[in-house]
Amino acid sequence: MEIFTVKLTSIDLERGLVLPRDSNLEPLQPFHGTKELSTIVESCAGTRLPDPVTIHCSTRSGKLVFTRGWRDIARDADLKSGDTVTFYQKVNGGAQYKMRVRNVG
Repeated sequence: MEIFTVKLTSIDLERGLVLPRDSNLEPLQPFHGTKELSTIVESCAGTRLPDPVTIHCSTRSGKLVFTRGWRDIARDADLKSGDTVTFYQKVNGGAQYKMRVRNVG
């Protein structure tokens, strides 16, 4: 079940990824504070990062934001401004969530 798709900006890469307003938040279940999301990350070609990454999703700024873990994904997947990320729920390989990245270049 898709939660969101977003085209990245430099701010998303530097400060954390704010989930888009039209995100389908039902799979995340309501929470306050911080929630850890075990996530498998793969490219559109099917290449995966070696291990699931734990993303911290925080509500502290009043918006849902991916913080710790997100910056590791951005670095390891060599994400740049203009790249697209799709985040969805999928129970597979010990992780509850999956992120597919599409690099522009």
